[in-house]
Amino acid sequence: MTVLKTSLRNFFAHKGRMILSGIAVLLSVAFVCGTLVFTDTMDHTFDKLFNDSAADVTISAKEIDDAQDNGKVATVPVTLLEKAKRIEGVKAAYLDVSSDKITVVDSDNDNIGPTSGAPTVGVNWQESDRNPLELSSGRLAKGPGEAVLDKDTADKKDVEIGDTLKVIAIPGTFEVKVTGIASFTATNPGATLVIFDTPTAQAKLLGSTKETVEVDLDAAAGVSNDELKKNVLAALGSDYDVKTQSETADDAADDLGSFFDFMKYAMLAFALVSVIVGIFLIVNTFSMLVTQRTREIGLLRAVGASRKQVNRSVLVEAVLLGVVGSLLGIASGIGLAVGLMKLMGKAGMHLSTSDLTIKVSTPLIGLVLGVVVTVLAAYLPARRAGKVSPMAALRDAGTPADGKSGKVRAALGLLITGVGGAGLVLATTEDDGGVAGQYLGLGILLTLIGFIVIGPLLASVVVRVLGFLGLRVFGAVGRMAERNALRNPRRTGATAAALMIGLALVSGLAVVSSSMVASATDELDKSVGADFIVGSDMGQPLAPQVTQAVVAAKGKLDHITNFRSVNAKVTTPGGKDEKGTLEATDPTYMQDVRTKAVAGDLATVYNTVNTVSVPEGFAEDNELKVGDKLTVAFVEGKTATLRIAAITADDTMLSHGARFISTATMERNLPEDKRPLAEIMLASAKDGQEDQAYTVLKQNLEEYPQVKVRDQADYKKVLEDQVGQLLNLVYGLLGLAIVVAILGVVNTLALSVVERTREIGLIRAIGMSRLQTRRMIRLESVVISLFGAILGLGLGLAWGIAAQKLMELGGLKVLEIPWATIAYVFVGSAVVGLLAAVIPAYRAGRMNVLNAIATD
Repeated sequence: MTVLKTSLRNFFAHKGRMILSGIAVLLSVAFVCGTLVFTDTMDHTFDKLFNDSAADVTISAKEIDDAQDNGKVATVPVTLLEKAKRIEGVKAAYLDVSSDKITVVDSDNDNIGPTSGAPTVGVNWQESDRNPLELSSGRLAKGPGEAVLDKDTADKKDVEIGDTLKVIAIPGTFEVKVTGIASFTATNPGATLVIFDTPTAQAKLLGSTKETVEVDLDAAAGVSNDELKKNVLAALGSDYDVKTQSETADDAADDLGSFFDFMKYAMLAFALVSVIVGIFLIVNTFSMLVTQRTREIGLLRAVGASRKQVNRSVLVEAVLLGVVGSLLGIASGIGLAVGLMKLMGKAGMHLSTSDLTIKVSTPLIGLVLGVVVTVLAAYLPARRAGKVSPMAALRDAGTPADGKSGKVRAALGLLITGVGGAGLVLATTEDDGGVAGQYLGLGILLTLIGFIVIGPLLASVVVRVLGFLGLRVFGAVGRMAERNALRNPRRTGATAAALMIGLALVSGLAVVSSSMVASATDELDKSVGADFIVGSDMGQPLAPQVTQAVVAAKGKLDHITNFRSVNAKVTTPGGKDEKGTLEATDPTYMQDVRTKAVAGDLATVYNTVNTVSVPEGFAEDNELKVGDKLTVAFVEGKTATLRIAAITADDTMLSHGARFISTATMERNLPEDKRPLAEIMLASAKDGQEDQAYTVLKQNLEEYPQVKVRDQADYKKVLEDQVGQLLNLVYGLLGLAIVVAILGVVNTLALSVVERTREIGLIRAIGMSRLQTRRMIRLESVVISLFGAILGLGLGLAWGIAAQKLMELGGLKVLEIPWATIAYVFVGSAVVGLLAAVIPAYRAGRMNVLNAIATD
């Protein structure tokens, strides 16, 4: 009981210090719990939507693995409807028509579909009770010239009843008048829905009123879904895919599951970074509190307290901090999840707070995480407190550092750093990508740990250099700031380590992303001879209308090249099977993309039938050479024997790992209705007509806003923007770790000021002004922050360079170091130091001189 009282007294006696450490716990737990609540809510919301909207039993076409992307939707004959109605146990049957192979534009030719990655879907109006839509205004569509639009899209894109929309579908382009607005009765998954009457949906989306996508069945009373499925299979045989409501819902959830999992684990990874950074803050807090209470702890030992009791007292304080910080973090995490839901709403995915899902495991995870992390961080300071001898009560404060342990730590840190550095070097020299990746991961982990362990040794060197270069100009104040930063190298190292981690990740990612963009642009300059690239930003294949519009500009063009991906199973002479794609191109592809052949002749591949090129790595792995033959089973087509006519180099990015065939080979082995649509089209202008060709292409494709025409400069800009958007997201998430690191600097300075109260009073008494005192604290903060920045940037550069060397195996051959970003980060670290010192410097300057001198 005495231990608990002592812990409570000490906990509340240092509220300010505990609040700063508590914020680190709060932020870490909040991010973890917020991620779990947000992703669990999305899972629950979509599970509910899929279960509520799925029919009791669904009949659809047999799924074909890796079917060719010919833009068409798999269908079943309409005659199934009448057959289904006669099956025992069927209460009602409906035709279900849908297609996400469409683009919808308004009268200004602007795409009204979502930009968040969700699809634009054309559907027929369902009379079933499971219809997730209800008409909120206007009337239902009747006939081929009418449609209903979902309310979320109508509100966002300012579409009203009576407006005209143009629908670009694979079978053709057509216009509709909006006759009604429909609202979702459940969560809007973020898609744009255009609803037609059933015959129109069949004719315009599928190209035939004799086909439908699915036949949905409602079970009669007393008939289970499983029983109805058995009846359907008995009546129709195994020619169709028959699924129950739960199976349909599970399939739909699985399609989204990989995206949700990626989002969850990516966010949790950044939360882990903030947890690691927070550990340093907590360690520093308890280390300094133990140091400040050395006399008190010595007195407790003198009056009979055991080491275990002193140790337990510190750990109880850590538990209290962990519990309070975790509880606040759990509440903040729920708020964060609600904020993310509102943010998703602005992107078009409306998640209702009524569906907020907080599993029992989520607060438990948050509480356990916060308490365990805090106790682990406080363990070493607690052990140090337990070792304080009763004689320490006779000293002013603090305990002498253990020189032997410092040397052991330095030696261990140098060893770990050296092994980690060797791992990074091996990652740059290894030719096997998998092995190189393992070396890189090991090198990153060990160099990070090594720098953390060796931090005090580095502090004694780097801080002196920084002091010589930047602090000496401030005279005695600068020298005192340098001395204060060097007074406890272990503390300075731990404080800087928190900032080091965040900046190492930022600078490492900056090097990787800059190298990716530089490599891509270099590859474009060296390898791409085409003047123009036509493609969809949404990754959709090009509709026939689009390819016709490109062909219509051939008067200004020298040639046009189609690029298609054909799904197939490839069998080597050794009997090894591999599913993948073959890239089907026209003969002019060799003019548009300069691909290096290490053996054979690529022109033969592009111009002849039943020949193929394979990449160098594939050839080596399977001991293939020019003249060998592959057995290729084209999905939905023939099985053919293709002769290897060329082997392509792997030291490229654009066609790394690609296997090429000619368009003629594709046409011979795939029926016309199964041939994939072009993914991109490459075009080159006639000599001297580049500007005119560019203008004509843009004009011809103006009515297809889902498709972009880009010259090489445009394409480079797109690459930069895409990488930039990804980096901005990463920087924003890593900002959390940097915020925690700033708190660490504030905490260290605040505790340092308290620790040096008497010293500050004495130097004030002999003539130092308030302004000089504040400047001394600010300079100390700046030098600690710059020390952390140097370590972080140095680590990040090493990581980024090693990662780029690894990426060379995939064709990313240009190393680009973003020196401007590095400089901004370095200067920003100095600003961080100034901001972190505001409150501690203010308190030091306001300190009463006589009271400070009288402090024990």
